[in-house]
Amino acid sequence: MPLQWITSIPISILSAVIGAVLVLVFFADYFRRRRAEIVTIVSATPHVEAKSTHPKSHKLQHKKIHQKSHSHAPDKDHAKKHHHLDLNTLKGHNDIVTGLSFSPDGCNLATACGDGVVRVFKLDNASSKSFKSLKINLPAGAIPSVLTFSDGASSLVVAGQKFYGSTLYMYGNVAKPADHDIKQGKSSLPEIIWEQEKVHDMKAIQTLVGVSSTYGSADGSTIIASCSEGTDIKLWHGKTGKNLGVVDTNQLKNTMAALSPNARFLAAAAFTADVKVWEIVYSKDGSVKEVSKAMQLKGHKSAVTWLCFSPNSEQIITSSKDGSIRIWNINVRYHLDEDPKTLKVFPIPFLDANGSALHYDRISISPDGKFLAATHGSTLQWLCAETGMILDTADKSHEDDITSIAWTPQKIPMGSGVSMVLATAGADKKVKLWMAPDL
Repeated sequence: MPLQWITSIPISILSAVIGAVLVLVFFADYFRRRRAEIVTIVSATPHVEAKSTHPKSHKLQHKKIHQKSHSHAPDKDHAKKHHHLDLNTLKGHNDIVTGLSFSPDGCNLATACGDGVVRVFKLDNASSKSFKSLKINLPAGAIPSVLTFSDGASSLVVAGQKFYGSTLYMYGNVAKPADHDIKQGKSSLPEIIWEQEKVHDMKAIQTLVGVSSTYGSADGSTIIASCSEGTDIKLWHGKTGKNLGVVDTNQLKNTMAALSPNARFLAAAAFTADVKVWEIVYSKDGSVKEVSKAMQLKGHKSAVTWLCFSPNSEQIITSSKDGSIRIWNINVRYHLDEDPKTLKVFPIPFLDANGSALHYDRISISPDGKFLAATHGSTLQWLCAETGMILDTADKSHEDDITSIAWTPQKIPMGSGVSMVLATAGADKKVKLWMAPDL
């Protein structure tokens, strides 16, 4: 009977029952194996964690040690690298500082910053812990690049770079910030006396320099020279903004231009090894009559990177990529075709790791004619202007490249005495003051 009952069960039901049994067997085996795997993983976890956690904790510990040592490194490096001629740092700049200019009395230092602000610091004492300052925000769209004082300490000419070219602004009343404004943490904007737009078309201004005209019949007015990144250089009347003349170096690209301290000569360093010099001719009434070609300095074998005039306006000092510094006598009768003469040639005493001479980016002679400040990247050197020997070197004087240097026109208060002071600006958003070295 039972067998008969089994045989009477439909084949479909029997197949379903057998399939279900097989499925149960399969899943039972699967879960058994899965349970075994989990047990294996759990039992192995302490060893894996111990193995993996150790490097992680070691790495974290190393990171903490590294951060700790790194956080102390700047202080140690600062103490270690603090140069004995490093006098002070002017704070407050929020971007690269591209220009510096001392007022004729040396008591005010103006800076041009990429944050769009011109700052005028009052240097009552160069070693002070803090300085009063005046902020000038240029008109919308203009970023200050270079600047120079004009007609004493109360007027300042600023080159503002815009998308369509450079504009010159002459500000008045910049010498003394109002005391009540300083206490309130603000200052009023000095008045714009004159402005000139697109002074070099679409081109930027490389350098801007102003000096009082004291040569011959000159009336003492400030003459300003703006040197474009192209090939043109323009002269301006500092008080009125009148264009006094334009010259062309015809040397593909200008590097910089300088005026002699008496405003008799204009000289330019450009793309080539030759330096062109022009004379500013004055009328009997003291005004500028013309700007005529005077002479050319030939002797360098590679491009001249920078130049400056001696304090007596009779010599020009040039630095070249050929690894040399030359001192030229320009007090010659060039009207009679007398050529300027090379008085001295110094090898640039600045070498790379392979012992090859490097070039200086900038040079500037002190007003007493004793010291020649020179820069390459972030390195600052002081040379003896008479012998060309290194007097002192400040490696990494800034945390980035030096962008501008300027000497005080005369000795200024420092501590309990007075001293010649050098200012340097850098791409590290800092302006530093330096003492002159001992001879």
